[in-house]
Amino acid sequence: MIRRIGTGPRLSAATVHGGLVYVSGRVPDDLSVGVVDQTRQVLAKIDAILAEAGTDKSRILSAMVWLPAIGDFAAFNTVWDAWVAPGAAPARACVESRLADPAIKVEVGCIAALPTD
Repeated sequence: MIRRIGTGPRLSAATVHGGLVYVSGRVPDDLSVGVVDQTRQVLAKIDAILAEAGTDKSRILSAMVWLPAIGDFAAFNTVWDAWVAPGAAPARACVESRLADPAIKVEVGCIAALPTD
């Protein structure tokens, strides 16, 4: 069975299948703030999507991070490091990439496991 969360005409916020949750790239809503606050917004969205899917950040297996300015790497990591569940840091890639809107400072997608018990 495939379950989709937050499905729109182009994409779903997440797709659940085979014990995994595939979270599409999430971007902030308030683009007037800097990378730290945008990162907080994005990670809060991921928390909410994972909760709706029946899991949480402690079960994230991998994460993909896109920053349009790699100079924001350290600032992003201050928020990320405080957010990641202790002892449960996922495999992660972080690349510099032009994003859909120049005001977007960060985008994050991830894959998480569902609880098996």
